[in-house]
Amino acid sequence: MLGFLCKALACLPLKWIHYFGAALGYGAYLVDRKGNRTALNNILQSGLTADTSHARHLMKASRMSAGKALIETFFIWGQPAAKLVPLVKEVHGWQLVEDVQKNGKGIIFLTPHLGCFEITSIYYGMHQPITVLYRPPKLRILKNMIISGRQKEQVTMAPANAAGVKKLLQALKAGQAIGILPDQIPKRGEGEWAPFFGKQAYTMGLASKLAQKSDATIIMAFGERLPDGAGYAIHLSEISDISTPALLNKAVEQQIARCPDQYLWQYDRYKQRRYALQKKPYLADAATAEPSSEKDSQK
Repeated sequence: MLGFLCKALACLPLKWIHYFGAALGYGAYLVDRKGNRTALNNILQSGLTADTSHARHLMKASRMSAGKALIETFFIWGQPAAKLVPLVKEVHGWQLVEDVQKNGKGIIFLTPHLGCFEITSIYYGMHQPITVLYRPPKLRILKNMIISGRQKEQVTMAPANAAGVKKLLQALKAGQAIGILPDQIPKRGEGEWAPFFGKQAYTMGLASKLAQKSDATIIMAFGERLPDGAGYAIHLSEISDISTPALLNKAVEQQIARCPDQYLWQYDRYKQRRYALQKKPYLADAATAEPSSEKDSQK
């Protein structure tokens, strides 16, 4: 069923995709009170709006943007990379990538839930290899769809486990790029508490550990949706320091402030993971440990 949906949506122009997505998001805005409440509280916490009225307006716009994100994901999964790349109309900061490549260093792309994060790795994968971390869903059919939908051209997927972290490190040491969602709530034992827009949020430690271990260049990336389904503008900016989760969150905050209406505000960023403070082995430790074999990495 989902495979058919991807193929069907792939036949439509992007303008229609964003139109249907906005309608879906508006419908969610009308009926999903819990999502609206979470989004509004997160927006007010951010301090990016002048008053509650402005915050409500931004909340509504973000819900419609989230609808676009959902529909365009299936649209992108159903398209070959060669048809998707022309949708990228602008790329700001590509010189950063070229400079890093000349130095032979790896790149850590941080892509928050902002704009179209699916398009950024696909665009880069048309030029150079990139390994993207993902959290495998419980349903096998959905896992297969994610891999086939995102693994285009030179894009490789790495699961969020010790074996996947080893894969990320190998890519960085080969002077290649990796991609990580920095604002996704980590599983228990895989993160640390750090301020996010002034409130403590459970934050991943993996990105910081990978940056320290590899001495890679960190680049924040997001694909801004252009008006009326005209395409995307990819924005790239170098981040000087993410050595702590607090600095990582600060970098994400600065990116969100550039285009707040396209951020996924209804994502419960301040959700408290059960046993979050419990000391357990986690993915950031795997980035430091570097399992000596594939067998070890899967234990």
